[in-house]
Amino acid sequence: MLERLFKLRENGTTVRAELVGGATTFMTMAYIIIVNPQILSSPFGSGMDFNAVVAATCIGAAIGTLLMAFLANYPIALAPGLGLNAYFSFVICGKMGVPWQTALGIVFISGVIFTGLTVARVREMVVNAIPPPLKFATAAGIGLFIAFIGLKDAGVVVADPATYVTLGDLHQGPVLLALFGLVVTAALMAARIKGAIFWGIVITGLGGVVTGLVKFTGVFALPSLEPTFMKMRPLAALRLEYLAPIVVLLFFDMFDTVGTLIGVGEQAGFMKDGKLPRVNRALISDSIATMAGAPLGTSNVTSYIESAAGVSAGARTGLANVFTAALFLAALFFTPLVSMFGGGHEIAEGVIVHPITAPALIIVGCLMMKCVSRIEWTEYSDAIPAFLTLIVMPLTFSISHGLAIGFISYPLVKALSGRARDVHWLVYVLAGLFVLRYIFI
Repeated sequence: MLERLFKLRENGTTVRAELVGGATTFMTMAYIIIVNPQILSSPFGSGMDFNAVVAATCIGAAIGTLLMAFLANYPIALAPGLGLNAYFSFVICGKMGVPWQTALGIVFISGVIFTGLTVARVREMVVNAIPPPLKFATAAGIGLFIAFIGLKDAGVVVADPATYVTLGDLHQGPVLLALFGLVVTAALMAARIKGAIFWGIVITGLGGVVTGLVKFTGVFALPSLEPTFMKMRPLAALRLEYLAPIVVLLFFDMFDTVGTLIGVGEQAGFMKDGKLPRVNRALISDSIATMAGAPLGTSNVTSYIESAAGVSAGARTGLANVFTAALFLAALFFTPLVSMFGGGHEIAEGVIVHPITAPALIIVGCLMMKCVSRIEWTEYSDAIPAFLTLIVMPLTFSISHGLAIGFISYPLVKALSGRARDVHWLVYVLAGLFVLRYIFI
């Protein structure tokens, strides 16, 4: 049955490899179970019920991840998106004063439009129209992006008012634990140990227990979904004043998803002649997941770049997603354990690190950099837009901003160098839309 559903032999994988890959993806994403409720329950934002959002996060992630497994057969997990949840809580609810029930309606409507664009194959056209150098740059840029997240989560780099980023305090226990995990995981990778990233997370976690940095807080706890379940108000969201937040959620979700699919697709070797097979199924999984998450009580559910960690650990099919989804559902009953290993440690005021999962993100970032070798660096009309795409992602902390700069600069450079006909017409259209976005949004 598993062979028929997921084509394991065809994809050169095994049940064990999918299990390790799926578990690795979950462990690198588990922080969202704690972080998403923290953002959505903030009294300065939407002020939703913390425990209900925990339940909505786990169930929404499981639904989206299973959709990707069975519709597209890709090991790309989904969960409520960071950045999108902050916009939902602090801008739509906080700054605009929209009740969170109506804001969930806005999320649902953005998901409906997203699904319509997918069914009409507009999003598939966008993915296929992206020039090869931008695709390679996107994968490498995401590698830098998640490596930067890993270094930040490790406490190795911290914000600085003078230089923007600087070296953190390497004397702190959680930072030392993260560095220990980085060295161990790198050594396992170099020794070609199967599931090296997964075992690196396990060993780092055990190191946290031995040193007392990871403290036992209990085992069982089942949060209630009742305070947020089916509380969304989509009809109340059908007002002209809410058009802007609907468009913003749609735009950011769309291009974050496109970037993630390309990045993980390049990392796993899924791309065929520059195209991602079954891309429309992957995109519709993503859009339906947002529609399913809103009635549960969470912001947009979207594809996670941390899935690249699972791919690096051996995941190649949707079976890995089945294991990831099962772990998200299990986390409902073991929330204290998840928070023990996936939760953060505050090492200074406002500085929270995740030392157990941070090393995995740094290593995966390294692995994704191999795509830069496929960019023609001597062809400047390709190289310069690719470089801008690659560098803007980590510096702006946004996949969609990196893609935007790439889409704007690529046709401009080509056209001004006398090669306008080398560019797909849709790239010009998207470049214009990105320009309008920055002017009016």
